[in-house]
Amino acid sequence: MELECYPTADRPPEIVPGRPQRAWMDRFAARHPYRCLPLSMANTTGWEILCPMSFTAEWNGGVMQEDITLTPDRPHPEFHRFVMSHFSSGVVTMHPGYLFRTPPGWSVLAQGPPNHVKDGIQPLSGLVETDWLPFPFTMNWIFTRPGKVRFEKGEPFCFITVIKDREMADFQPVIRSMARNPELRGQYEAWEKHRAEFNRRIMRFEPEATKEAWQRFYFRGELPDETGPAPAEHVNKRRLKTPRFLG
Repeated sequence: MELECYPTADRPPEIVPGRPQRAWMDRFAARHPYRCLPLSMANTTGWEILCPMSFTAEWNGGVMQEDITLTPDRPHPEFHRFVMSHFSSGVVTMHPGYLFRTPPGWSVLAQGPPNHVKDGIQPLSGLVETDWLPFPFTMNWIFTRPGKVRFEKGEPFCFITVIKDREMADFQPVIRSMARNPELRGQYEAWEKHRAEFNRRIMRFEPEATKEAWQRFYFRGELPDETGPAPAEHVNKRRLKTPRFLG
């Protein structure tokens, strides 16, 4: 399986496997958010495309292209080909610098880096049929209010992941009473009981609970009722491959 990345610029931005670190997660006491496995897995399930330079974007609230001002920290020959005001109405357009090609049936979901918070601007997501498309896509961010935002050199401005999206139409969402699945209901009730008791112990500042700090059932892939084996396919750390240059 290959995700083919064809450069469309002389010096395209760097692509790296998704990194788990987030500044706001680092600032929490004891880096508590990193204990949330879904957050960390989302952060690493794809590849980051990194800003090749630092710059400031400013929007005055107008609807014209010229109502957005883009200023690099220092002159850069590729700056105005990398980022521009193209769609107007507070939308900043960046060029990933690659034409992506995926195996048949696979598409690329292009979005902002998961759980990467930027005040005043919001990434827009796009699903692209890269198994046939012969031209590249852009990455767009929209201001949420007039003001200034910064993108730092090396900061991810686009996050890509691959998805078999056509099969999604075959799924039929159904809503069922948990009573129809006694095994699942028993596991859920066991988790609920463990969770409530653990929270009570934390509120009472019991030393063992305080030392444990958080329950690890999901992180370890364990069933809370201890009645069955943990799923063999459980993943709690993702290591995607770094792009290789083939010329």
